[in-house]
Amino acid sequence: MFDKLERARLEEIHFRHDPDSRLNAIIAIHNTRLGPALGGCRCIHYTSDDQAVDDAIRLARGMSYKAALAGVPQGGGKAVIMLPADGVEDRKSLYQAFGRFVHDLGGRYITAADSGTTLADLDEVSGVTPYVSGTSRDGFNPSPLTALGVFAGIKAAVRHKLRRNSLKDIHVAIQGVGNVGYALAALLADAGARLTVSDTDPAKTARCVSEFGATVVTGDDILTQECDVLAPCGLGGILNDISIPQLRCPIVAGAANNQLQKPEHGALLHQSDILYAPDYVINAGGLITVSLGYMNASMPGIQQRVLALETTLLTLFERSQAEGSPSSDIADQMAEDILYQRHFGQRASAKLVI
Repeated sequence: MFDKLERARLEEIHFRHDPDSRLNAIIAIHNTRLGPALGGCRCIHYTSDDQAVDDAIRLARGMSYKAALAGVPQGGGKAVIMLPADGVEDRKSLYQAFGRFVHDLGGRYITAADSGTTLADLDEVSGVTPYVSGTSRDGFNPSPLTALGVFAGIKAAVRHKLRRNSLKDIHVAIQGVGNVGYALAALLADAGARLTVSDTDPAKTARCVSEFGATVVTGDDILTQECDVLAPCGLGGILNDISIPQLRCPIVAGAANNQLQKPEHGALLHQSDILYAPDYVINAGGLITVSLGYMNASMPGIQQRVLALETTLLTLFERSQAEGSPSSDIADQMAEDILYQRHFGQRASAKLVI
């Protein structure tokens, strides 16, 4: 366990088991040098405790890097709830117990929505702790602003790689049209892009056909579509040794976290002359929303900060081109300069709390 903390430079990790609510949860706090850790709560099935721990650590690290490059005064953290195989009968009890878990950390971690956690769930959390952002009551739903940031990032990628200032007739293949993917599809359609979509839920793709005239493909066929932009908006790990050689696009730019199965896959994309928008940069709109919303910023001000991701990504792409290095490596270097080198010296020691 401690080897994992050391490799990830994780500050602390916490575990909570509550038999009454059937809560089995993990909160990983990666880095708090810029402020309290902020990150969503993922509630999904895991095949093992180790898988859940690894997911929490990886996601928390991504949130630290995301916050650093988004310029918000937050550290990086993440929570995962291990969803029982037979589901949960009493979600209110589950999330109230999770809220008590968050509250016991005294504000070092602020939670928000993520895969499997709804705004209604966060309403239950907010009933027992103030350390939550993005509920149905505060109006700071992160999904639409995440999509807005990805839209801005796609514009940056198209401008840099294709030398196009407009998205009109740009063909975008979206993998996953849930809350964020659907909102992104709406923005792209309004800008005149052509859409191909896939999702495990046929109702979601049918909605995109009806509203945006999208073309539908099934399963992993979305990864082999000839298109201008592939936008992964589902779960992570889809860019790997098998999928990357099959890609038929010059740009990968989407909302999913942890799109690279391994760090070296960023180099493989670069070697394949595919421009990759690092996920924790392009999908930072949700973090910006819940961070600034937690500090009572105005929605117009939040939107402007999210749209500024286009400039951040253009700078990153230009540096990647100038240095001949993968964009994923450049993003890591930029974030680590902020987290470890530019303003700070030695990293904090990690601690394990059960």
